[in-house]
Formats: sequence, structure tokens, C-alpha cells
Amino acid sequence: MFSKNINRRIRLLFIILLFPLVLVIFRVFYIQVFEYKKLRYLAKDLWSRNLEIEADRGKILDRNGVVLADNLTTTSLVLVPNQIKNKEVVTKELSNILGVSYDEMKKHVYKKTSIERVHPEGRRLPYEIAEKINQLYFDGVYLVKESKRFYPYKDFLSHTLGYVGIDNQGLSGLELQYDKYLTGKNGAIQYFSDAHGNKLSMNDVYIAPTSGMNINLTIDINIQKSLEREMANVVDMFQPEMALAIVANPNTGEIFGMSSTPDYDPNQYKNYDMATLGRNLPIWSSYEPGSTFKVVTMASAINEKVVDIFKDHFYDSGRVNVDGSVLKCWKSMGHGDQTFLEVLQNSCNPGFVKLGQLLGKEKLFSYIHKFGFGEKTGIDLNGEGMGILFPLDRIGNVELATSAFGQGISVTPIQLTF
Repeated sequence: MFSKNINRRIRLLFIILLFPLVLVIFRVFYIQVFEYKKLRYLAKDLWSRNLEIEADRGKILDRNGVVLADNLTTTSLVLVPNQIKNKEVVTKELSNILGVSYDEMKKHVYKKTSIERVHPEGRRLPYEIAEKINQLYFDGVYLVKESKRFYPYKDFLSHTLGYVGIDNQGLSGLELQYDKYLTGKNGAIQYFSDAHGNKLSMNDVYIAPTSGMNINLTIDINIQKSLEREMANVVDMFQPEMALAIVANPNTGEIFGMSSTPDYDPNQYKNYDMATLGRNLPIWSSYEPGSTFKVVTMASAINEKVVDIFKDHFYDSGRVNVDGSVLKCWKSMGHGDQTFLEVLQNSCNPGFVKLGQLLGKEKLFSYIHKFGFGEKTGIDLNGEGMGILFPLDRIGNVELATSAFGQGISVTPIQLTF
């Protein structure tokens, strides 16, 4: 009887001890068979280090496919401090090649980090400098590909295209407006090392970068070249503080050319102050429409039927008095008797004053707003202003203002550019 109790207890103890062992075996089997890929990925992630390869930024092209903003391939210096065997020698050699102080380079070489990007001294290195570093064959010293923005036409269209910073991010113009489309997805060279940074005997993995999207503009580079040439002639002749010009398709609103001075070379944007970099005059500068505004006044008068441009006549004496202010015609003796069609043909200032008075301030202003003056165009460039703006609450003399609009000039004072 006693022997049977002992055997029963032994069997029970054996079962108790066997159960955890079975659980351990089952767990090991489950991990090895079912969770192998997941754990291998996690382990690999702990070992892996990435040397980032910068993606090319999308190109900016004109309407005919001519490249206006391109990319150049450069190299940048990256260090893996734990792999550098003789830190003092590496620090000295790199400081000499890059032209920086020993102490400054020492901060990078001795830094307690897995990967150290030498910034800004080692960014976008010229070929000659990169080749000198490459020939040293130092462990832990790497040269990785980076993309540098290049503008082949230099200062042409500079304010419209804009420029990018050292990390290839858009900072102004179209580069900023479409930055999320132009920016690509970076790749990497993935290598493997232990916790001390020592490289493991595993094959490196190359992850290819993805370039950003290309953008086609309505700009025609041939028209832009002509525009830039004429702008240069004007600046040389009159020496203005600033000048601007736009060439557009009146039927569609497409911009064929846009230029303003002072301009800049976006390849060397660091050499210019922010006042020059940020002044895209055709976008935000106020200006006087001059006689071109007479078309608006005439169209309003015709639509309201205040005159019959073929039958109604106006006598131009060369000047007109409006509330104590004398407004003159460009022809000193005036055009004499003429139809309102001839008023338009002759661009007769007093005749348009008369049209403005016949329309009245309320009606004229309503047409001004209907034509879109005082509203943004919605052009895809940052910093757009209102252009020609006629705020009613800032005009003291409504009768004079109405007459001035009749002439097609802005009564809002602006600073002369000469």
C-alpha cells in the first residue's frame, strides 16, 4: 500500500514537471515556425543602419519640355564613429581637406552616435574634394549621393521659379508652391552592425530613391528670353529702381513670360538679401493701369447704353475741370468734335471723364468689381497681392475719383520707381 502511494506521487510529480517542459517546447516550436519572419525582421532592424541616398527633385519644364530647374549629382560626407579606428588621424585629414578647424571636425568624429552627417561642411562636396576623401579609404568614412538643384538659365524667371534650401526643400516661388509634388522619396544603403557599431558580415541592401514629379509650366522659354532682353534694355536706358513685365494669353490667362528686376541667380541665392529674394513684383506690386483701363470704362458705358458711340458726340478742348482739379488730354489743343468711338480711338482723357460722369460712381464701381479688380487671380505663386485696388472708403473725393477712373488711371498714390 505504501509503495503504491509513492509511485502515484512520483507519477504526479513527473506530470507536473513535464507540463512546463511541453509548454516551453511548444513555445519554441511556435516561435521558430510561426513568428520566425517577424522576429528576424525585428532583429534585422536592430542591426541595420541606413546611409540615406537623397532622391532627385522633380524637374520644372517649360511648355515645350525645356528644363528650367534641373538636378546635379553631388556627394556628402557621412561618418560612422564606432567604425573609425584611428580617430585622431581621421579628424586631422578631414579637417585639412574640408578646410575646417581640427576642433570642429573632432565634434563629428568623436560624437556618440551611430551615424553622423557632417553638416554643413561636408554637404554637397565638389568632385575634387570628394575624390580626396575617397582615396583615404578610412573605415567608417562614407560618401553618399545627394542631389543639388541647378537652374540652367540662372536669373531668368528667378522669382517665378524660386529656389531651394540646402536640404532641397522649396523656399519660394513654384519650388515652394509645389514642394510636396517635386520632393521625391529618399533611398538608402542599408548595412548591418552590432551594438558597438562593428560591421557584420552581411550583404548591404540598396534601397533605390524615387524621384519627385516633373512639372510643366505655361512659360515659353523663347518668349522669356525676349522678355529678359527687353527688360535689360529698359534698365540700361532708364536705370529704374525696379521694373516688371508679364506676357500672357488674353484668351486663357496662361502666362508665357514673367520678369522683374532686381532679380537674382537661384544657384547662388545665399549671396542675396531677403528683400531681393522675396520681391516677385508682378505678383504683389501695385501699379497704375493707365489708359488700358479706358477699355473698362467704355465697355461699362456701352453696356449701360449711356451713349451711342457712333452717333453721340463729344467736344474735346484739351482739358476738363473736375471739382477744382484740371485733367488734361495728351493732345494739348484737344481733339475737337468727335464721336465717342473716336474718343476711344484717340484715347481722349476728357472724353473718358465724361463717360465716367455719365455712368456715375455707383455704376462705375460695380463694373470695376465685376471685371475682377481688387480680387486675387489665384495664380499658383505664393504672396499674390491684389494688384490694382480701388477701396471706396479711402477715396476722399468721389467725383474726382469717378472722373479719374474715366481717364483710366488709379487715384491710389504709389511710390515712383525712378
